[in-house]
Amino acid sequence: MSFAHPGYIAIATLCALAFALLYRALERRRSQQTIAYTNLPFLLAAAAPRKWPRRLLLGVWVAAVALLVLALSGPRVRAMVPSLGGSVVLCVDTSGSMTAGDVAPTRAQAALAAMKAFIDRAPAHTAIGIISFATDAQVLAQPTRDRDQIQNALDAIPAPNGATAIGDALALARRILPATGARAVVLITDGENNAGADPMGAARALGAAHIPLYTIGIGTNSGALIPGTLQTAGIDEDALRAYAAATGGAYSRADDAVQLREALARLGRSTSMHRANVDVSLPAALAGGALMALTFLAGLAAGRYP
Repeated sequence: MSFAHPGYIAIATLCALAFALLYRALERRRSQQTIAYTNLPFLLAAAAPRKWPRRLLLGVWVAAVALLVLALSGPRVRAMVPSLGGSVVLCVDTSGSMTAGDVAPTRAQAALAAMKAFIDRAPAHTAIGIISFATDAQVLAQPTRDRDQIQNALDAIPAPNGATAIGDALALARRILPATGARAVVLITDGENNAGADPMGAARALGAAHIPLYTIGIGTNSGALIPGTLQTAGIDEDALRAYAAATGGAYSRADDAVQLREALARLGRSTSMHRANVDVSLPAALAGGALMALTFLAGLAAGRYP
């Protein structure tokens, strides 16, 4: 928690202390007046076991006063809030290994279906860009809120073929994202980089620009063959975890199409939110006022007038 006007914290402390002392003084005066005009033995016997309600009322009154004065200090808390004008770039692997059928019907088709679901569920104010990459990377859509343009980009994703240039895709994503605002990159791949720039260097550049990278490893280690070859299609989970960690992002594993859709759905919610300082002055003031009113009513019902 931080404060826009921290000087008021000292004032809040002094006010709470002063109120506590004043409250106790008024309580003592009230008790003395009651003793003067009441049967003393009866009063002492009746009042002795009931000290806790007075102390409870005092504590709540002090808390209410402290909240009211504390509201003037402009308290702020770090919280997740909706991102207005956020931008996300989806980087999808279109290398030859994405033709493997260990994720039905193929890795590539499952990725495309999950991306469509992600876009359908994304908030309208979120700009989405599309990058496909194999031996090199290409922009199919700059970050835009035009869903028709994004859909056209999905339709233009090339058939799987070639090597895997993850580093090139990440570097390109950083270049097409806006310089400010809530930004994120989502990488959908089997993670076995074998072409282009160093992916870790590109990931660190994203981290330096405060752009989180969320990696989704699609595929299994079942030894499935890439169609038309004798080469197995694996998944490099350690690398994908490292890329995400370098940016403060996260890694998810998708063994099948359902898991892939769920992983992208979770990312759709997280990338449409960002952490920011939220002013809680008004809630603090309302809480203090409500607490004060309730305490007064409770004291009134108990026959005490603070």
